[in-house]
Formats: sequence, structure tokens, C-alpha cells
Amino acid sequence: MRLTLRTQPATGGHPAEVIAGACLGSSGNLYSCAKTQTLRSESIADSSGFVVALPTTSKLVELLRMTKKSSKSTPAIVQEHPEDAPAGWEPVQRRLADSSGLSILLVDGRQPPALVVSANNSICHAFQSSPDHVSLCDPYCGEAHRRAMSSGGVVHYKCHAGLQCFTMRIQIARERNLAVIGGRAFVAGSDYRRLVERFRDGDLKKLLASNPLSNVIFSRPGKLDQLADRLHRAARQFKGQTSSLTATTEEPAPLESANAAAPEAPEVSKPLKSSSDLQSEIDQLRGELEYRSHFAESLRHFLDRISSTDPQNTYTAILINSKDLLLAERASLLVVDEKANELVLKAGVGLNAKISEVARIRLGEGIAGGVLETGRALVVENMEAAGIEPAPPERQYKTKSFISYPIRIGGRTIGVLNVTDKATGEKYNDVDLSLLEIIGPQVALALERAEWQERAKEFQLMSITDPLTGLLNRRYLQERMNEEVNRSKRYDYPMSFLMIDIDDFKSYNDLNGHQAGDQALQITAHCLKVALRSADVACRYGGEEFGILLPQTPLNEASAIAERMRQRVADTVYPHGKSQPLGGVTISIGVSTFYKQVDTPELIIAAADRALYDAKSKGKNRIESIQAS
Repeated sequence: MRLTLRTQPATGGHPAEVIAGACLGSSGNLYSCAKTQTLRSESIADSSGFVVALPTTSKLVELLRMTKKSSKSTPAIVQEHPEDAPAGWEPVQRRLADSSGLSILLVDGRQPPALVVSANNSICHAFQSSPDHVSLCDPYCGEAHRRAMSSGGVVHYKCHAGLQCFTMRIQIARERNLAVIGGRAFVAGSDYRRLVERFRDGDLKKLLASNPLSNVIFSRPGKLDQLADRLHRAARQFKGQTSSLTATTEEPAPLESANAAAPEAPEVSKPLKSSSDLQSEIDQLRGELEYRSHFAESLRHFLDRISSTDPQNTYTAILINSKDLLLAERASLLVVDEKANELVLKAGVGLNAKISEVARIRLGEGIAGGVLETGRALVVENMEAAGIEPAPPERQYKTKSFISYPIRIGGRTIGVLNVTDKATGEKYNDVDLSLLEIIGPQVALALERAEWQERAKEFQLMSITDPLTGLLNRRYLQERMNEEVNRSKRYDYPMSFLMIDIDDFKSYNDLNGHQAGDQALQITAHCLKVALRSADVACRYGGEEFGILLPQTPLNEASAIAERMRQRVADTVYPHGKSQPLGGVTISIGVSTFYKQVDTPELIIAAADRALYDAKSKGKNRIESIQAS
């Protein structure tokens, strides 16, 4: 005999709602609902040890840190005690769970704990392991055994998390007081998206530390019915007896905690299947497994593929993977510029124009602008029938069907994904929209992370860039000089440095004003940049001085580059150049190079500075160098 004691808070609720959905997929995995498949998501781990099937964002990581300490203080609830299960049943149940892709629990009373748990949904494990959250499940899976014993048939219900489940009475060998809970799967992407929002910004933040999204299961209602039938047959074969099983579609509300005696199911015999029927079923199962294997291999790393440290790679990956999965020949991804309240094209496939040439789309403007304004997806099977003016013929669209889908996170729209021209020539419909609903939360989080990466890159660039000239600043030059000097020492590479000064710049500034002086600095910076190679580094050193780092460049090549710069500046017409003592704006350049006695950044810069002083003292508008003695 087993005694389980657990505090049961008073609970109540509304009847769970049955979802007659047809979408199918997994966290990061999706495919047509016409096929019967269920996949579990792959989990990924970040540096904090936070395992989750969604791209990690800074907000999620911060929430994890806040919850880790508190999660250690309260012991988790025991989930199963397989030693009390009928001998030999556990491997049978595990095989059924693995082949169906659904969760199965064998229970003999209130749950948790169960007798045996197979392929449990990580969301359910997180809820039912937490003393603070297990009560949310009590009116559903907690009452499943009593409902099954009262009904005698298959009872379907949807729990508070939006997971579709079933429970039914089962007899294994001589054990009659048993029931199974099966499914625990999302059958609609909208249910999954609502739950993700609760984990991210709602009442379930504290559960993030328990990895609730590491093994999320998606399916369709028909798969749950198939599993119920297979469980019944497996139990009948296990005990060597036959019995009937009736199926109901009762939608139970959370019930009072009372156990009612249930009548035993009458035993009847069923006709044996013919060999052709059995072969047909085997062929169907084989085809199903091959189909599942194909998509599992193709889509297993969906999350990995849409995540990148480079924002543009993320945009492209989101578009390409979404396009391929929806069989679209044309697609575009637009991201919201929140300051301007406009959509900006970030990636496109099959477009007739370059991304940089596509104009921004204002709120409410056109199809994508309308989706941005309403926050609702637009599925159009035929543009003309929907009263939408078709695109001009020169754009050469193959079909008149498309989907414009809002990418939303935390109640705000952050982008719009457009797909059109299905490769099969078919129309887009609600099934295709369901596929987008499945990947929507992952795409939104990846897009949000790319947005933050772009901002971080902008801030980083601002910290190393001179705002007036657009050249890199002295701080960046010092870091690069250290790198290049170390490389030259290690591999015996040559390296040179130019120190440049605008001749008589103080006179130019005093005569023409500071605005004219700033303009002269900008013109000079441009002259320097266009004379350089891609590997060279041009910096504003300070005031009217510029520094040029020339990696893997010997002194003679550095002198040639310096002459090109000097000549370009001398040939450039400045607004007030004629007022200069030399009749135009000119520069003087000092050249130094890396060698045995000059082998640190400080010594190299000092040598170039001495050479610049020599050039100034010898009449300006010239180049001088410091050579190895």
C-alpha cells in the first residue's frame, strides 16, 4: 500500500476548451498538418547553463538568475515510483511513447506522482515538480484518474497550459485500479504562443529555471485517439485478455475532489485483422516513420539556423528557413524602426530590386503596413477575390495568394514576414498560417536578439569612431597597433605607420571660422580614405593630425602610399584653400616602420612624429621618414 500526502489548495475553474486544430510541428519544427507527425524540440544551452528550446535573450537570462537561488530552497515533487507499477509494463509504455511522440503516464490515483512517466512534456514536468505551481494542474491531470474511472472510456481535455490530453481506464494483468494520461501536446500554435508569453512576461517567470521549454510536444487531435487505441490493445495483449473500449469526447471541467466507483468494461471479442489489413497498417506506419525522420533531420536545428551573432545573418536565416518550410518562392522580412514607426526591409528572396533600393513602409501603408497597424496576420487565397489590387505585371508574380504575418513579442509587433508564390502553385491557407504560428515565438525572440545586437554594434562603433570625420579614433588605433606589432614580432612581418598633419591649419581656422575648419577636416579625411587599401587603418589622432596604420607594409611601399595621399590633398579644391600660405591646403607626412630598435607602438608613433617634425621644418607639403640605422 502506498500513502501520498500533499496539501491541496482550494481551486476552481472553467471547463477546459477542446481545440479542433490542424497545425503540427514542434519548437522550431514544422510541417504540413496533412501528415501525422509529432516531433520534440531540440534543446540548446547557453553559457549560464540555462537549457531552453528558444533563443536565449538577455531578459530570459536575467530572469533565470533571479530564480535560481529560490529554486534551490524548495525540494521538487517526486514524479513517479515505477517500483509499484505492474512488472514488465514500463518498457511497453516507453516504446509506445517513443513511437507516437506523445507523453504517457500510468496512474493509480491523484497525480503526481504517477507510477510510470514516459516522454513527459517538459512543461508538465516543470509545473508538477514545483510546489508553487503544481496546484495549477490539479483540476486537470491531478483529477485524471478519477475521471477515467468514472467514465470508463476515453476522456479528452485541455489543461490550463493549453496542452491537449486524454485519460482512460486501463487494466494491466490483474491490476484494475489503473488509468493512463496521454498526449500532453499542443494542437494549436496559438496555445503555445500564449504560454511562451506567460513564461517570458507573465505569471510563470519563476518556472524558467526548471527548463520548461526543453522538450515541447506538438501534435494533432487524431494522434491522441490513435495512441489511446494502441494503449488499449497493448494492455489487452499484456494481460492476455480482450476487452472493449469506448471513446467519448467529453470536455470535463475541473471536478470536485471525490472518487466515484466506475463499472468495469465488459469483455467482448474483436474480429482478427486479415493479413492484407495488417500489411497495410505496417506500410502506413513505415511511411509515417520515414516522413517523420525526414522532417526531423531537416528541421531539427531550426533554432540554431536562425540564430547568429551577426544581425544580418539572423535576418537572412529567418527568411530562408521560413521560405523553405512554407514552400515560398518569394519572401521578405521587414523590421520595425520604432523611432520612425516604419518598416525597413532587412532580407528578401525573389525580389526584383536591391534591398537598399526598397523604400520604407509607413504604418498603415500597403499590405505590410496594414498588418503592422492591426497586428493581425493576413492570409489571402486570391487577391482579386479579396478586393486587393494585384501587383503590376512587371513584378511577374506566379500566384495571387500570399501571407503577411506579424512577428510579435510582449504585445508589440517588431516585424512582418511576407511569403508568396508557393512552389506547388497552390493557395496559402489557414494550415500554412498555423505553421507560422508554430515558429512565431522563436522567430520573434531571434529577431529581438538581432535588434539588440544591432544596437550594441552601433554603440560599439560610436565608441571607436570620430563623429566629425567618420574615421576611427585614437583609442581604436592604439588597440590595433598592439595587435599588429605582436603579429610582426611573431611572423617577422613588416609594418609601417604614417603621422599626417594639415599644414597651417590654425591659420585656416582663424581666417575662415570653425565651421570651415571642420569642413576642411572632413575633406582631408575623405582624401586619405580613398588612397588606402582595405587592410589599412585610418584614424583621427587629434586636432588636425591623422594616423595611418599600414599592416604588412615595408617602408618603400608606405612612402608610395604617403605620396598618393599628399598629392590627392594638394589637388583637391578646398572652399578657402587659396587663403593658405602655400596657395592651397596641403599636408605633411612622417613615416616610420617596425624594426629591431623600434618595436613597440609607442616607439613607432614617436618615430613617425619626429619624421613629421622634419617635414614641417623643411618647408611643409612633403614626406620624411625614419629608417633603420
